[in-house]
This record gives sequence, structure tokens and C-alpha cells, in this order.
Amino acid sequence: MARLRDTIAVVTGASRGAGRGIALVLGDEGATVYVTGRSVRGGPATQQRAETIDETAEMVSARGGTGIPVRCDHTVDADIEALFERVRQDHGRLDLLVNNAWGGYEIMVGFDKFWEIPMEHWRLMFRAGLRSQMTTTRLALPLMLPHRRGLIVNTTSPVGARYHGNVFYDVAKTAVNRMAFAMAHDLREHAIAVIALAPGWMRTERVLDHFKTDEAHWHTIADLEKTHSVEYTGRAVAALAADADVIARSGQILEVADVARAYGFTDIDGRPVPPFRELFPELFEE
Repeated sequence: MARLRDTIAVVTGASRGAGRGIALVLGDEGATVYVTGRSVRGGPATQQRAETIDETAEMVSARGGTGIPVRCDHTVDADIEALFERVRQDHGRLDLLVNNAWGGYEIMVGFDKFWEIPMEHWRLMFRAGLRSQMTTTRLALPLMLPHRRGLIVNTTSPVGARYHGNVFYDVAKTAVNRMAFAMAHDLREHAIAVIALAPGWMRTERVLDHFKTDEAHWHTIADLEKTHSVEYTGRAVAALAADADVIARSGQILEVADVARAYGFTDIDGRPVPPFRELFPELFEE
């Protein structure tokens, strides 16, 4: 299809998970994708995982795009500044920013009461998540504003009216959603769209490992019936980026499945996976 052949994109937190899935689909569409994260080949890796930004970038290129790995700790402002200086020197502009880097998963906490959860969980979630999305966006904007175009996607969660079960996560994701809404207000006159995009239950590498399976055999696990691939999220980002009128959706909180219905695509296995709120309605009851 190569709808994004001339698109310059940055996808943060793309060593694995949703970030990798998004980067790969952008590669399918011919985009140039700067793949950022902390896990690099031959160097430190988050939680000793095998996946790296180098591997993701190579996969992007193999699928028709141009993958460029850039080690970037999105809690370090100097790293973010260096990233966008490189994009500026290489291309002079940025068309698509996907803020996917997040923190807090280094500590497994479940649904404990907030006074029982280590404050480090809160610090990581806000420093590597919410703050990094704000800082990364601010430092990316000089590459978008002069051109009066661009799309910023903040990956998030479809936090419903009912309490999520973890105060830190509930507050952080609600803040991400409100941030996208507010940023969209300020950027509308500059024709730059901002959208909060919420995947459903994704089959990330960690999820597949937990169930002792892989992407080729997940369908044999009944508990994974309601999941979708990380590339389903990527297809949503690509559809939004290819929409010349995406500004009409700016400020919205969209579920991946709703984007799929609007633009007419399915998951990689051909399934039209329903929205999270339909699969788990108890989480969205008033």
C-alpha cells in the first residue's frame, strides 16, 4: 500500500509491545521510522528482555519502510533533544509522533490499595510515562509547527467511569487522555492533530510469555480469546496518519477497535476484534 511513503515518524518505546507493532505497520506503509527505546543490541536491555530497537528497526526496513534505531531514554531530556536534532538534520521535519514509552511495569503490583503500592511505581509511571509524553511532544513540535501539519498519538488506556483498580494507573492514564484533549485545543490552529489511542488487551511479548505461548499458537489458549495483536494498534495509527482530514478527530480518545470500524480494517488474522468496553463491560459501568 505504501500510503505513508513520504512520512517521517518517531515511535517511542518501540523495542517491543505496542511500539514495535506500530513501527512495523508503518514500515508496511513505507514510512521512515525512528525507533526509540533503551534496549539496544549488545547493551543494556529493559528487564533483561531480548527485544531491542535495533531488531525492530531492521524489521521495519524488511517490510518496506526505513527503520532507524535511536537509543533514547525518554526520562532524560538531553536524550530527547538529541533525538529530534538528528531528525532535524536528516529531514528537517516530523510528520508523525507516537508517544508510546511508559514506565511502572518494572514493578508488578496488581490491584493493591494505593497506600500499599511502592511510591516508585508512581514515580516511574509519571516520569517515564506522563512526563515523557509531555516533554517529547514539546521537543518535537519545532519540527511540526513551521509546516502546519502533523499527527501526535499518545497510547493510553480506555479508562472508564468505573474505578480501574489501581489508583496510580487510573490517575496516570486519565491524565494522558486529558493531556491529548488539551494539547489538541492549543494545536488546532496549527493544523496539528493530537489523539489518545487506547489498545485493547494486546498479545505483547510479556503476555505471550506469561501464557507460555507465542504469536503462532496463541489461539490454542482460551484465556487469550479476547486479545488482539500489537499490529492491530499499528494499523490504527497508520489509518489515522493516512487520513488527510485527521484533524477532525483531534482531541478524541479512540479505541483501536473503533478506529478499525471507521477505516475498515481487521486484525492480522482477519478478525474484527471488538472494543475493550464491549469485551469487558463491567469495567465501564457507572
